Amino acid sequence: MRFNETVRGRVQDTKISNVHDAKKYLFFSIAPMMDWTDRHCRFFHRQLTKHALLYTEMVVADAVIHGNRERLLGFDSVEHPVAVQIGGSEPQKMAEAARICADYGYVEVNMNVGCPSDRVQSGTFGACLMREPDLVARCVDAMKEAVDISVTVKCRIGVDDQDTQIALDDVAQKSWDAGCDALWVHARKAWLQGLSPKENRDVPPLDYARVLQLKSENPSRFIGLNGGLENVIHGLDAAKGEGVTLDGIMLGRAAYQNPLCLSHVDPLVYGDENASFDAGELIDAMCDYIDAQIASDSGIRVNHITRHMVGLFPGVAGARRFRQILSNESVKPNASSQVLRDAFDIVRDGLGKDSDNALDPSQAA
Repeated sequence: MRFNETVRGRVQDTKISNVHDAKKYLFFSIAPMMDWTDRHCRFFHRQLTKHALLYTEMVVADAVIHGNRERLLGFDSVEHPVAVQIGGSEPQKMAEAARICADYGYVEVNMNVGCPSDRVQSGTFGACLMREPDLVARCVDAMKEAVDISVTVKCRIGVDDQDTQIALDDVAQKSWDAGCDALWVHARKAWLQGLSPKENRDVPPLDYARVLQLKSENPSRFIGLNGGLENVIHGLDAAKGEGVTLDGIMLGRAAYQNPLCLSHVDPLVYGDENASFDAGELIDAMCDYIDAQIASDSGIRVNHITRHMVGLFPGVAGARRFRQILSNESVKPNASSQVLRDAFDIVRDGLGKDSDNALDPSQAA
């Protein structure tokens, strides 16, 4: 089954009759981000968009096989559709890790071929695998043999002095030949020496045209765009070229730092006319979630959850105080969901005359 059909078919309670129509709707996902897209972040993001595909942080294959699986892989069913990203380069281990993740209920396993950090390079995976397309293909093939869910790859357009025409084509074609269901491309090179991971997200120039070219030469393949997308509208624009449109857009830091932009996803990407955003309902849902998490796990603190929410109300009167309360009060030993309610009271008046009415999602652009 095609990637679009497999994952979109898992969207829960959709009111879009033709959600599988890839010709009408692009596909939207939120990128896997280390230290950011944990289960609490994903629950929060799911309150803002019902249809986007969410990703875990990258988990290393060895950790999946030998580590605390519930801590690494556990998630709430409300997060669906949710995918897992795995880091590794040994086909047998990648297959075993993929099998474990599939058993946990993920709809997709994604292979990391884009992370440039030294820690990842030392394990011989991430962006350094752009130099080893045959190994990437063997890993994809092994995972495809092990699971029935989608197997995808997230890569760069090249690394260091590679010719991006050759490097991206090699990884893409060999991955597809091995059965890869979708290719997500961060439209930058990664420099493995001389740039930090943070610099690798900004310094190498973006090249959306290279990704569009790959799509024009491979029209039947699912190719999604990542890298430097500032919001949903920017992503929709960047995904279109002369005579060609990419299949999906993937937001990373923009989705995390300005999460309100995710309220655009359902109406603008998926055409969901019933989609709406209500700030008061969001806060109520997150307070209920905080209370439930603290009651079920003594190790969870309010700040583990609210740290993902500090960028929620950019430009709204009281936003700075909102951030201060979440940052300072949530770390206190006896903190509860009341911290979030107190912070929301500060910005409530700035959201409109009727503080419980939906915030205009255009403010998130």
